[in-house]
Amino acid sequence: MADKKGVRSVPELYAHALAIEREAAARYLEFADRMADEGNDRVATLFRRLAAFESEHVNQLLEATRQMRLPEVPAGAYAWLDAGAPETAAHDFVFRLMTPHDALEIALEAERRARRFFDEVYESAADAALRDLALDMAREEDDHVAWVERALATHPDPHVDWEKVLEEREAGRAS
Repeated sequence: MADKKGVRSVPELYAHALAIEREAAARYLEFADRMADEGNDRVATLFRRLAAFESEHVNQLLEATRQMRLPEVPAGAYAWLDAGAPETAAHDFVFRLMTPHDALEIALEAERRARRFFDEVYESAADAALRDLALDMAREEDDHVAWVERALATHPDPHVDWEKVLEEREAGRAS
């Protein structure tokens, strides 16, 4: 994620927020397509809804910045999976192995990173307007984190930790 110390103005924060939200919208659509390909329509619908929320936020940010000159944020600065082109082998490999739970875990970590980014901008900003905007954006990310956490609660991890299961079983017998 980009360096929060470099964010010293409202236009810079907006530029970073737009990059974060655009990446989220793109990934959510990509995850939706992957889940639909796997026949998991319920999770695909969830990711499409999340993509719509993120796209709506992008539109709100664009409207708020219509009269501003925004700095450029490097492509891939907020990439969730990799900074390479979507056609890369690593990207395809991740998508072939990804379960709904895995996709939600990736999304949750990305949303939490965005939250931390805005918190750090808030904490380091000297300008009151920048602090207020960073706080508003951090609160928006709280909503995103909550959406993904609720979805994750309904999609348990399909990877069984057999060692832990056996340890718990043995501990239960010893009691």
